[in-house]
Amino acid sequence: MEAKSGTLSQADAEKLERIAFILKTVAHPLRLGIVHLLEQYPELSVSDICEKLGSEQSLTSHHLQNMRLKGILAVKRDGRSMLYSLKERDVSLIIECLENCQCNM
Repeated sequence: MEAKSGTLSQADAEKLERIAFILKTVAHPLRLGIVHLLEQYPELSVSDICEKLGSEQSLTSHHLQNMRLKGILAVKRDGRSMLYSLKERDVSLIIECLENCQCNM
C-alpha cells in the first residue's frame, strides 16, 4: 500500500492502533496504579499489589486478569502465589510520556 502525502503509512497506522489498544487497556486508575507498581518492582503477587494500593483482592484480580489476557502483564506461579510482571514495556513509555506532558488540567 503506497502512502500519499498527508496520509498515514501502513506501519504508522499499525503503530497508532497498538498505542490506542494499550491506552484503552490501562485506562483505569487501578490499572495505572498496577502498572506504576510493576515499574518499581519486577514481580508482585496479588496480595502485594492490594496491600500497596489499598485495593480489594477481587477487584484487583479482575484487573490483573484483564491486563494479562490483553498481553500487558505476564504471570508465573511461585508456590501458591501468582507473580505478575510487566510484559509490555511500551506501556511504561506511553504513561511516562503522558505524565511529562505539559497539559493544562
